[in-house]
Amino acid sequence: MDLSSDVRSPCPPLRYSGYSSMLAIEISKPGGPEVLTSVDRPKPTPGRSEILISVTAAGVNRPDIMQRQGKYPPPPGASDLPGLEVSGSVAECGADVNHWRVGDKVCALVSGGGYAEYCIAEASVALPIPTGLDLISAAALPETYFTVWANVFDRGQLKPGERVLVHGGSSGIGTTAIQLASAFGAQVFATAGTSDKCAACKRLGAEQTINYRDEDFVEVINTVTSGNGVDVVLDMVGGDYTPRNIRVLAPGGRLVQIAILGGPKTTINWIPIMQKRLVLTGSTLRPRPTAEKAAIAQALHQNVWPVIEQGQAQPVIYATFPLREASEAHRLMETSVHIGKIVLTS
Repeated sequence: MDLSSDVRSPCPPLRYSGYSSMLAIEISKPGGPEVLTSVDRPKPTPGRSEILISVTAAGVNRPDIMQRQGKYPPPPGASDLPGLEVSGSVAECGADVNHWRVGDKVCALVSGGGYAEYCIAEASVALPIPTGLDLISAAALPETYFTVWANVFDRGQLKPGERVLVHGGSSGIGTTAIQLASAFGAQVFATAGTSDKCAACKRLGAEQTINYRDEDFVEVINTVTSGNGVDVVLDMVGGDYTPRNIRVLAPGGRLVQIAILGGPKTTINWIPIMQKRLVLTGSTLRPRPTAEKAAIAQALHQNVWPVIEQGQAQPVIYATFPLREASEAHRLMETSVHIGKIVLTS
């Protein structure tokens, strides 16, 4: 369904009964989780193409950690508050918004500002809550599902019957990629760091899991596939994983890089890239233009929302924290013990 076809009368502004401030979590200075500080801020006002969301829940993601550490500044014009995905209800609409109304339940990808009681989102990048999904689970959809669709299925061109290797299979991105790749008919391999995480990946649809602390994923993949390799690798490690990823790719394979937790630099051999006609690509999501994010939203609504509503994919929620305890949520994320997503609730 094309969301833009659902034309309605512009929603009237919400009357706030005198309440003009909100609780927000700001980064007082670059540093550890303790620098996340509860503050009162003015409620933002939506621009012409934007909606104001009364936030029920906000997802916690690795880019939030990096922003807190001073390593990932928000793009120009974005809120300085962390938080890249929210769910809640529409509280107010900009003058040009005609497909949302006050009270509509939505989830949205945002460029910042999610750690607050109210958050601005581009109307074209908000999505209805999938039928049967609660608002807390819906807050875990946008960042991971936008990322997986744009990289595994768009840039990576994963097709039914192909093989995909998902690194970090127990992460929010990983649990999403495993479920969607499996739902769309791919054979899924996944790496994770403990036996419990590997077991979780199998429950989500991975046919083969590799504990990267005990096993060499190159040896396992090449053994299991009789040397044929995989068609797509989704990687968030980079560094010395890159030449190893090249070794497990089948002819015509695609390596899709979405993060560089292992470092941005490595040394590669161009010979297997040329011989196997490989594609090495990657992307970031936050700085992309609104029109591109809106196109991803449309693709998700058309192709993925039915999969969620049929129960073939669901956000995996590991823990929730009240908004004021955002620092505790960050501490948990930095331990890397979690499987799936961590969510803040207002």
